[in-house]
Amino acid sequence: MKAQVDRDAVRRRIHTRIRKRVQGTAERPRLAVFRSLNHIYAQVIDDRTGHTLAAASSAEKSVQLKSGGNVEAAKVIGKLVAERAKQAGIGAVVFDRGGFLYHGRVKALADAAREGGLEF
Repeated sequence: MKAQVDRDAVRRRIHTRIRKRVQGTAERPRLAVFRSLNHIYAQVIDDRTGHTLAAASSAEKSVQLKSGGNVEAAKVIGKLVAERAKQAGIGAVVFDRGGFLYHGRVKALADAAREGGLEF
């Protein structure tokens, strides 16, 4: 009998491996993405100081999405985080997919952030 796979533990291991290489600075902060079943979250983080410089989430009341767990919501959040990062004076970021596959909602958010003016 096979042991049950803990998908979250696997994702966290992958994310730890990614974080060894991906580091956010004040000049080029890290765009971190987290995706849950119902929502998607994006933060622009300066890892040297440990501060979040800009953030957007499908769970925000101001966003007013029917569902935060789909590709359309990810596109909206990608554009919104890019807009907020631009307001904070950030033009270039490093992308941190958070251990998730670069596919579907994560890819949609990244593409929308690029369209919104972020470079990565």
